[in-house]
Amino acid sequence: MSEEEFEDAVADGLDALPEELTRMMSNVVVLVEDEPPEGEDEILGLYEGIPLTERDSGWDAGALPDRILVFRGPTLRACETREEVVEEVAVTVVHEVGHHFGISDERLHELGWA
Repeated sequence: MSEEEFEDAVADGLDALPEELTRMMSNVVVLVEDEPPEGEDEILGLYEGIPLTERDSGWDAGALPDRILVFRGPTLRACETREEVVEEVAVTVVHEVGHHFGISDERLHELGWA
């Protein structure tokens, strides 16, 4: 899968989120990177930031956007078909957006978004 096709899959994953949810997202950017940070070889996505549930009134004074990262390399290595990649990317997007809303890994696993 090309870089452009992978980025399109990430965009499709975001487009599949309910509009009510995307309207509540605040100061967050979604990026595609080739590989995760060193030592995190198996992760497919990463949320970096302050979840909405932990932000206080002074939080936004000069705050950089939170980042949701989706990693192309590990995703492509974990999947055998284009369809699997598209499905895994969608799950990864939901999982990392869940972290933006303050949902823990444990709860996301319970909900089937692991």
